[in-house]
Parts: sequence; C-alpha cells; structure tokens
Amino acid sequence: NRFKDTRMNDIWLVDFYAPWCGYCKKLEPVWADVGAELKASGSPVRVGKMDATAYSGMSSEFGVRGYPTIKLLKGELAYNYKGPRTKDDIVEFTNRVSGPAVRPLPSKQMFEHMLKRHDVLFVYVGGESPLKEKYIDVATELIVYTYFFSASEEALPESMALPEIPSVAVFKDGSYFTYDGEYSKDPILFCLFDMYSLHLYVSIRICTLDTEKVDFQFGHMDGSDYINSLIMGEVKVPSVIILNTSNEQYFLPDGPTETLEDLVSFITGVLNGSVQAYGGDGIVQRVKRIAFDARSTIMSVFRSSPVLGCFLFGLPLGVISLMCYGICTADSDPDAGDMELMKREGFTDEEEEEEDDEEQRLLGEYLNHHCLY
Repeated sequence: NRFKDTRMNDIWLVDFYAPWCGYCKKLEPVWADVGAELKASGSPVRVGKMDATAYSGMSSEFGVRGYPTIKLLKGELAYNYKGPRTKDDIVEFTNRVSGPAVRPLPSKQMFEHMLKRHDVLFVYVGGESPLKEKYIDVATELIVYTYFFSASEEALPESMALPEIPSVAVFKDGSYFTYDGEYSKDPILFCLFDMYSLHLYVSIRICTLDTEKVDFQFGHMDGSDYINSLIMGEVKVPSVIILNTSNEQYFLPDGPTETLEDLVSFITGVLNGSVQAYGGDGIVQRVKRIAFDARSTIMSVFRSSPVLGCFLFGLPLGVISLMCYGICTADSDPDAGDMELMKREGFTDEEEEEEDDEEQRLLGEYLNHHCLY
C-alpha cells in the first residue's frame, strides 16, 4: 500500500518475481548490479522488486502474467522491458525510457554525434504541427524500443535535403527515409530494423491486391525459446512465423524463407487464406496451453532447483501414495480380523473342541485304570 500511494511521485524500475521461479533467481545478481549502477550514476530511477505471488492484486493491476516481469513505472505509464536480461541492456532501457520521449538535437554537431552513436535514428524536423503531436504520441509508446529526436532545419547535415518541412526521417546504414503519409489520417510508417537481439517490433502497413489494408508488426528474436513456448512446439532457427494476436493463431511457411519474394509470398498466402493456420483460442487449445504451461513450470523448477522440486512435488505424491496404499490394504470384513486375532491368541472353536476331546480321553483312561484295581 505504501508503494502504491507513493509511486506516482517517483520513477520506479520494478522486478515482479515468484519465489519458485528459476529465471527469477538467475536475474537476482543482475538486478543487484542494475540497482548499484543506476545509483552510482545518479539516476533518479528507484529500483525495487515485488513478490507477485504475495501481492497478486498489485501484480494484476500492472498486467503481470509471467515471471520475471520488469516494468518501468513513470506516472500513469507502465513500460514493459522485453530485452536481454543483462545489466547493460536493462540500464540502457531505464535511462532511455525514464527520460523525455522526444529528445532535442540543438546543433549539427549533436546531430552527427547521435548518427554515429545509434544504428537507427528517428528524427522529427520542423516546428509545432499536428505531425509533431502524432510523433510525440508514437514516441511515448515506442520509446521502449529506440530513441526519438527532434531538430530544427538548421541542425540538419548539409548532405540531407528533406522534400518538405515538417517531416519525419529515419536514418539507418548511411541512408535516410522520410515519412510521406497523411499524418492526419494514417499512422507514421516504420520499417523493420534489427536493433535488439530479443524483442523488436515496429508497425508497417501492407496493401493487398484488393487494396485492403492490414497492419503487421515485425520483430526479431535471438533464439527460439519464446516462440517455442508460444506455439507449444519446436521451430527451426532461423525461421519466420506470423502470429495473429487477436485469436492466438500462428502460421508457418511451407518451405524456407530466404528471399524477399519468399517472404512476400508467405505474407500474401496468410492474407488470402491459402496458408494453414495453427493454434487458436478454442477450448481444446486452452486446455493444451494449461497443460503445457504446467509442464513447463514443473520442468523449470526441477532444472533450477532439483531438491526444491522433489520437495514440492515428491512430498505430496508420497502422502497421496501412502493414503492410497492404506485404503487398498484396509480390512473389508471386521469379523475376519477378529477371527485372526482369536487364532493368534488361541481362542478358536476348533482348538477348544480338541482340548475338550483330549480331556475326556484322559479322564476315561483314568477311570478304566482304577476300575481294574
């Protein structure tokens, strides 16, 4: 409650974790280094961690669905970190997102310095305009992936000539591209760039043959762990996969996607329905997802801490096994148990009859012997 009441006054970088999560334990030393680095650099960002299982209400409020989840909380905004879990990457993300969404480039020297420092550079050029308002809105949302800058026309390099002002330009690989759409109707156009090794997506607009417009989001990922968990299977690396986030369907190409023509053919096949869709959000698929997540969680616990896994799952199984054994071996006939007890203590009817017969035989022999005398 104290954190909830005071967090609006500060910028927080929070790790939402679960005590049993193996990935969370691996993040602990990195998280300590992140806090020390930000504190040493004088960053205003406060670093903390929260047990999402103990404070489930708070974690649900921030949309935490997996562990660990790293979020930067800045006023009313909550930014998800989806990059590599290393100190340098997390610190870079924190410094970028905690600052202004759009940073000014006041001079040509600063402009050229940023061109050398960043592989990709988004720059708004011009004064106040509706395009700048749209640019700031987009930058506020997508600052988790890259930096956004603004500059006056005088700060542009001499070799750069924009067709009109105001304008939005994207610099990459020694070239630049300008956004030429109608900013009053359409979103800003972004191209696909490989800026992060784990997670990156930018929006582009693709027009089909019948002029129907569909929004795609492109991303690059290093490794296949995330995709494997998403499709509950194995994909070859490298590979291309298309996800429909509205119904959790995914599409796989029939063959290798090695050229631009292969990629366009694959996308066109998805759009016209000729490529088979897998997955979905049906009841059967949800049950499979629950089973897969349960299996993945159990395997994660055993991989990270075999002793803890044996205790968590072995102890309940052992208790259940003993209960089942006791039920299966319990006596169903109480009289049979009493008879067994009487047999062990020598009180059966057969033994009593034999004892009576033996006494009568001895008594008869005794009387016969005395009668003879």
